[in-house]
Amino acid sequence: MDALILKLRRRHREHFGLEPAIVSYAPGRVEILGNHTDYNEGFVLSAAIDAGIAVGLNPSGTPASTLFAADFDESVQFLADHPGRTDKERWSNYARGVYALMREKYGFEPRGFQATQTGDIPIGSGLSSSAALEIASALAFAAFHGLSPDKLDLARIGRKAEHEYAGVNCGLLDQISSLFGREHALVFTDFRSLQVETVPLPRGYAFLIADTAVKHALVDSEYNERRRRCEEAAAYFARVLGPQVKTLRDVSWTDLERHRGALDPAVWNRAAHPIGEDERVLRGVELLKKGDAVSFGRLMFESHKSSQIYFQNSCPELDTLIDAARATPGVLGARLSGGGFGGSIVALIKETDVESVARVLAEAYKNAYGHVIEPRVVVPSAGARLV
Repeated sequence: MDALILKLRRRHREHFGLEPAIVSYAPGRVEILGNHTDYNEGFVLSAAIDAGIAVGLNPSGTPASTLFAADFDESVQFLADHPGRTDKERWSNYARGVYALMREKYGFEPRGFQATQTGDIPIGSGLSSSAALEIASALAFAAFHGLSPDKLDLARIGRKAEHEYAGVNCGLLDQISSLFGREHALVFTDFRSLQVETVPLPRGYAFLIADTAVKHALVDSEYNERRRRCEEAAAYFARVLGPQVKTLRDVSWTDLERHRGALDPAVWNRAAHPIGEDERVLRGVELLKKGDAVSFGRLMFESHKSSQIYFQNSCPELDTLIDAARATPGVLGARLSGGGFGGSIVALIKETDVESVARVLAEAYKNAYGHVIEPRVVVPSAGARLV
């Protein structure tokens, strides 16, 4: 992070001619266990990572505000009392939306500002650079206007900005992970109560991310189909088990098995994934608290198998990396991370085996598809903060 902050200060000075009065930082995130459970009001284990977005800000002294994206070498200007959104410099819509929504919620008098943003999260890596930008911007704007907002309020503002200003229908996982991260610990979130706690990762282990750089067609329609099937299953169980069933979070694996014959096979399969994932997350938390990284890794492999068989949100590229990881000494577990149908895998590995595992995964992927990938270690890190 230190190098990123130095870069931010330098680029802000070059562009605006003065030091930023406020500097904030927010990390990206990786999903470790709990796939497609958030919208079923279930449980997720995630982690803030050691890469993120930094924002520097100072008053402009005028009604005008300027956003400077150092990584694109682009800037955009707008009035502080009407940030709006744009179809041209679309990268600016995240910060614009956050500012507008914070003003709407907290009612502060708008003030013109000069802000620089820069980051070290690889673009398109699935590590949530957008959420990191939203949260870093929110922290900077809060400090600028003398606010001390609740973390969950900032998470909701970030999500709403992504929905309404960036046009991305995300959940709260990314923002919560960025805000509540802790060094060498995972973030355990209950998506019904939005209660959050952190669970230490046993020493000597780290996570390796391998990005396939693949996003298959029809992802949105596939996602919608799976979500609809989960809702159908929840409605069925509410009828047969009682009104206490609000979502699949309220259905046990035993309940699911008992009603296998009564459900359409496609509905049963889609429901099986989040129901099994919830149980894996809760078991995973117990194992981490006992320091049992080996058994936790097995849950990650089980999670990916569930994605393959029940939810069918894996793909050949992801499966190639998982198969290579499973056969590699030093890998305790691995699974797809995020929505699926492409994107990245995350593997739990011994810190001493980072280079050898990364080399094996890269070679396996190149042999299968002819493409070079660069697996990278991510370290569970502290959450968003003012610097």
